Amino acid sequence: MVSYRPLWHTLLDRRLKKMQLVEMAGISTGTLSKLNKDQHVALEVLERICLALDCRIEDVVEIVKGPDD
Repeated sequence: MVSYRPLWHTLLDRRLKKMQLVEMAGISTGTLSKLNKDQHVALEVLERICLALDCRIEDVVEIVKGPDD
C-alpha cells in the first residue's frame, strides 16, 4: 500500500499548506485529492514534488505492508 504520510509531515515541518504545494509543484487539485486518499499518482508527480520541496522521495511517499501483503 502507498502512503503519503511522509509528505504531510514534510509540509508540517516546513510550515507549508497543501495549496502551497499545489502551486509550488504545479500539480492539480485532483492530484492533491489522490494524495490525500493514498491513491497512486504518476512518478512524474512525485518527482515534481521532490524538486519543488528539495527533498528525497522518502520524504514524500512510503510503502506500507497491508493485511494482504
